[in-house]
Amino acid sequence: MFPDAAALRTEVRAEQARSILSRNDSPDVPFEVAINPYRGCEHGCVYCFARPTHAYLGYSPGLDFETKLVAKANAVDVLRGELSKPGYRVAPINLGSATDIYQPIERNWRLTRNILQLMLDTGHPVTLVTKNALIERDLDLLRALAERNLVMAFVSVTTLDAEMARTLEPRASAPWRRLQAVRTLSQAGVPVGVLASPLIPFINDEFLEAILEQASEAGARFSGYTVVRLPWEVKEVFEQWLHAHFPDRAERVLHRIEDMREGRRNDPNFGTRMRGTGVWADLLRQRYTLAVRKFGLNGVRPQLDCSQFVAPEPPAVKPSRKAGGGIAAVPVRFHEGVRRMAAATLAVQAQGAGQLSLFD
Repeated sequence: MFPDAAALRTEVRAEQARSILSRNDSPDVPFEVAINPYRGCEHGCVYCFARPTHAYLGYSPGLDFETKLVAKANAVDVLRGELSKPGYRVAPINLGSATDIYQPIERNWRLTRNILQLMLDTGHPVTLVTKNALIERDLDLLRALAERNLVMAFVSVTTLDAEMARTLEPRASAPWRRLQAVRTLSQAGVPVGVLASPLIPFINDEFLEAILEQASEAGARFSGYTVVRLPWEVKEVFEQWLHAHFPDRAERVLHRIEDMREGRRNDPNFGTRMRGTGVWADLLRQRYTLAVRKFGLNGVRPQLDCSQFVAPEPPAVKPSRKAGGGIAAVPVRFHEGVRRMAAATLAVQAQGAGQLSLFD
């Protein structure tokens, strides 16, 4: 049911994207615009809210989401084209609302790095969230962006137990490496926070205070948390994983999730979906508030500067015909439902953008 992560073979296919900016109007998601340079995510986080989007490519939200990945090979050229439009309105762009921008395949594809370079060249503000220490590779760009008040980064840490992390997020960086990345970013002057997201009752919620303490010691200035949410097919994937790895407490976990969701296993309602309701949710909120105060993680998040933007020259050729980042794109044909992919991605962001919801 859940094969060894190291034994899984990853397949990456190139896509010629027609657009790259996803718009968001959800009141509890703190960004207006997002870029996802990849579809699917090699990290394989069992709770990932973006899993259902893979069904629109004709793939499964289970192992296919982790192993059959799509790279938007022309992402940088398409983005350059969108930024060069006369009516473009500047707002901080979030990188990675439905994928991790530093998942292992980024090491070779370098789409994230090339996007950051374009952000720096045009003076465009950007925010990012990751579970991967590969973010350290781009320290030169992030430092330069920070010097101009153009970047804010979040590192997501769900546990300090390496074995549990391998179970929850089998191909993400180990917890200690994520905390090391927080330290590296902080020492370079990059505003960085930590997200203890998502918290799962009786699985990783016991680590909340320790995560915040160690992140603070590493130099994080601010923080956030969410509780686990199970939209659409994520529920089935999560429940199978839970019974396979924690059979002794699986039903207890699910009942507690229902306690926070008014008897359901998912709550799509704005205002309550990210942190839940009820006694346990209130207790978790109190624990978080006390820990944030104790460890000094209630710093003010920077208001990124939108005044420095200078529109780039449009690409010389149509973005759909040229691969970005020096990588030749291979035309790919998908399930006809791919035409609904953009709308589906926005819906998933609205329904489950858990790791991004606590910037406020």
